[in-house]
Amino acid sequence: MSAIERDVVIIGAGASGLTVATELKKAGLTVAVLEARDRVGGRLWTDDVDGAMLEIGGQWVSPDQDALKSTLAELGLETYPRYREGENIYLNADGELSRFEGEIFPVPPKTEAEIVTLIEKLDALVAEIDPDRPWAHPLAKDLDEISFSRWLETQTDDQEARDNIGMFIAGAMLTKPAHAFSALQALLMAASAGSFSNLVDADFILDERVVGGLQQVPLMLAERLDGDVRLGQPVRRLRWHEGGVTAATDSIEVKARFAVLAVPPILISRISYEPPLPRRQQQLHQHLSMGFVIKVHAVYETPFWRESGLSGTAFSPYELVHEAYDNTNFGDSRGTLVGFVADEAADGVFALSAEERKRRILTSLSHYYGEKALEPVVYYESDWGSEEWTRGAYAASFDMGGLARYGADLRTPVGPIWFSCSDMAGKGYQHVDGAIRVGRETAAAIIAAARA
Repeated sequence: MSAIERDVVIIGAGASGLTVATELKKAGLTVAVLEARDRVGGRLWTDDVDGAMLEIGGQWVSPDQDALKSTLAELGLETYPRYREGENIYLNADGELSRFEGEIFPVPPKTEAEIVTLIEKLDALVAEIDPDRPWAHPLAKDLDEISFSRWLETQTDDQEARDNIGMFIAGAMLTKPAHAFSALQALLMAASAGSFSNLVDADFILDERVVGGLQQVPLMLAERLDGDVRLGQPVRRLRWHEGGVTAATDSIEVKARFAVLAVPPILISRISYEPPLPRRQQQLHQHLSMGFVIKVHAVYETPFWRESGLSGTAFSPYELVHEAYDNTNFGDSRGTLVGFVADEAADGVFALSAEERKRRILTSLSHYYGEKALEPVVYYESDWGSEEWTRGAYAASFDMGGLARYGADLRTPVGPIWFSCSDMAGKGYQHVDGAIRVGRETAAAIIAAARA
């Protein structure tokens, strides 16, 4: 086993870990980044599948994501707008298709009024929430002890209004059933984007993409680290004391003054600690779990939906694919649709054979776009739940009561051990913007500690 010494060892070469490493090196500290996978990027992964470039992981850039935007500018990466010309599609509980423009779905007037009222109520609550300290809200404990689905029931008896509002948090973001997380967790999700209105506005939250793929961010950050990133090195043991740490993989041992765990919280317990992490950390991590979503990629010879005046944007809380978008690559003559199957619906289709799952998913897409959607030239399912070093998507969230009880300690360092990832972000929570933001904050704290 080879042994090296550095100021800081960083476990995980996703956007957050690589941001930490980059900032530390700028400050003159030495680093080693140990990554379990054979690639960098974590939940950012741009790959070629059957001749099509697919964003298997995260991909979108929102106007408020200044941490990500400044990184893109520094790396010289260009963006382009998501295609959104034409009409959107909505399917109601009876399977009736409506074409519409604007942000509010074409529902009966009473339901529309209820949806608008719910958004206004949520925006008012979100305005009171500090995304970096949601547990500090005066009603945090109460809001964390009621599920989001139950909270919605206390606000309206209109089922379609509840279904649509619930879809944006449950299916589209936390990828858990709305009965499985609290109202406080839902408010944090909205506060991380600035407002609930932002979260339900696809033209805001899914604004731009990066030419060539978002994984270029970690790839280029890793290139600039001049060999300090080591792939295929899952950390098995972390020995620590107040004076430093020793991180051991199967072939490398790194001694350092500090360690940064830049991995999803559910993976923290995959490492053996000597001595064990404190009781508070052990308990905290048991109350976090990942969501579950299938990201479906369907590539066609042409973006045929545009010929019918459709934007490609489609929604229905009653469909297997609850949301879908035109995801055509920059400068590509072919057309790509991306759709999402989340939480319990994803459980259901993974009980099927791969062929039957594909058939049902494409059938769901055809309910939006017609028969042509049944025949893609490339089809691929991003299944992060089966990824050994991710185990779900898009991020970890607390169970009922967990956010108010443990949230304040989510990033609290343990001796020389620090924590950094998008799952722990306030603003930018579960997005690469949050990963970068937390990475910068973690690096700044370590630099201050190193100079103390």
